[in-house]
Amino acid sequence: MSADDVGDAPPPAPSRPEETVAVTRGVRRHLIRLGFAVVEELPLASGRRADVVAIDARGEVWIVEVKSSVEDFRADQKWPFYRLHSDRLFFATSPRVPLEIFPEDCGLILADAHGGEILREAPEHRLAAATRKAMTLRFARVAALRLGGLVDPCALGNVVIE
Repeated sequence: MSADDVGDAPPPAPSRPEETVAVTRGVRRHLIRLGFAVVEELPLASGRRADVVAIDARGEVWIVEVKSSVEDFRADQKWPFYRLHSDRLFFATSPRVPLEIFPEDCGLILADAHGGEILREAPEHRLAAATRKAMTLRFARVAALRLGGLVDPCALGNVVIE
């Protein structure tokens, strides 16, 4: 199904930030249970920002794009570029969003504030070694800086975490 097919969907529900927070929390919990380390809102080299990036012990990189409504999905068409930064690309949504709007060439996770479930596995498109290294370093640096900022907020000063 393409983004153009969304026109046949029922009228969109307004995007709700609390719904996005709940889905993101459920995705994070599910990915951690699967053995992934997770960073939210990770700035990418392309200048875009991925909603959820996860790396497992083997170094496999997943990106999960969170969509809390049909309107949210319609308004954001940058998601195909996330394939350039991940081995697998997923959408995650709440039970309130019609699942048929999401492209079949991406994985699909259904989530709420308590957890999530992979409904459709994402096809694998392996990253080039240089891209994998760059993503792993970006992930590690952002995670370490954020953790350090929690321990000692003054240490970061005016550091921009990117």
